[in-house]
Amino acid sequence: MSSHKRQIKLGLFIYPNGHHVASWRHPDATHDGHLNFAHYQRIARLGEEARFDALFLADSAAVQAREIDILSQTAHGFAQYEPLTILSALATVTSRIGLVATASTSFTEPYTIARAFASLDHISGGRAGWNVVTSSNLIEALNFNRDEHAPHADRYDRAEEFVDVVTGLWDSWEDDAFIRDKASGRFFDPAKLHVLNHRGKHFSVRGPLNVARPPQGHPVIVQAGSSEPGQELAARTAELVFTAHTSLANARAFYASLKGRLAKYGRTADDLKIMPGVQAYVGRTEQEARDRYAEITALIPPAVGLSLLSSLLGGFDLSRYPVDGPLPFADIPATNGSPSRQQVMIDLARRENLSIRQLYESIAGARGHWTIVGTAAQIADQLEEWFVKQGADGFNVMAPYLPGALEDFARLVIPELQRRGLFRTEYEGRTLRENLGLRRPANRHAPTASSPTAGATILS
Repeated sequence: MSSHKRQIKLGLFIYPNGHHVASWRHPDATHDGHLNFAHYQRIARLGEEARFDALFLADSAAVQAREIDILSQTAHGFAQYEPLTILSALATVTSRIGLVATASTSFTEPYTIARAFASLDHISGGRAGWNVVTSSNLIEALNFNRDEHAPHADRYDRAEEFVDVVTGLWDSWEDDAFIRDKASGRFFDPAKLHVLNHRGKHFSVRGPLNVARPPQGHPVIVQAGSSEPGQELAARTAELVFTAHTSLANARAFYASLKGRLAKYGRTADDLKIMPGVQAYVGRTEQEARDRYAEITALIPPAVGLSLLSSLLGGFDLSRYPVDGPLPFADIPATNGSPSRQQVMIDLARRENLSIRQLYESIAGARGHWTIVGTAAQIADQLEEWFVKQGADGFNVMAPYLPGALEDFARLVIPELQRRGLFRTEYEGRTLRENLGLRRPANRHAPTASSPTAGATILS
């Protein structure tokens, strides 16, 4: 197959043991990966050796709302590192791979987030990314002085302003503000420090940020919402979008919809990369790949599979329906959680005529993301098709168990993509922006040819 000037971008989406709900039970999984730094270090270095663009850590500020007996059979969503903490540690044992952490706009403050991600960008030498989420889980709200979760639309309204405040704070200092002149005794140039003085609907933030401007200007803004408000937020603010699709048709429709919104915000298609999640079961033969998929599927406790599916449907209780019967489409109410993910479940069940059991088995690994089973060549064929036909700019790889499934992908699939000219053999630069092919944002206060002095408020 011919090579392409565009190349696939690859994220490494990490859950400590792997993404499959039964990952920790797999014979080749590191069962204590949640709080095992050596395990994280091994995964990060493996990802960097394979030339992945970035590590990505999801997060939830709560223990998942399942019955204790069901929860005790899983290993997801609790007893693991806070993302910024572990990524700061991994920054010291890697040098090129990006480091993307999730942080919610619903339960934090802009100044805190701006400071933390600016710090990670400095520590890593320009490799930080912020995954902006509004949080969809009521039990998270219960941990932050709230009895109920804010409505979906309100959460996105807050998120829009939140991102504006954070990026404004990242521009508090111009790039060359710190002169550190021992002879004159001047550490920084006062004219290059700017106060935000933001007053809006949700936030009042004076600034300036007490961290120098990040090496990337702004850490890369990542977003994962696929709803209508989510797409608008992404079109205006995001540079990398993680999304979930199980068919090329849906992926292409989303790609066209989101890219088509960019122009009204003065942006081009190259300013935003779209990376659907993909879980690959790769074997040296097709049968070996199918055997690997069947092996981990057999480890799913039925109660866990049913509970996972219920949560992805917005908390809809499936226990009163026959598990080998169809999904009760007409009974499922709209959710205030993640409507886009709920729709992925419904569409998948309809398109493939799946029973409740078959549906939870099919999503137990990737939670509504794309699952591929096959040889390296077969998997590369499908990734290439989505990429060439504008369903994706790259993929967020979700290993079903770690480290084995990631090693399979790195040693079998990536060399096949490289042979086709579809994936890098060396990193393009040292920062996440450089490797993703994203522009470094100019400081909004820096003088330009048309405006020799910026109209910012100087600290007094």
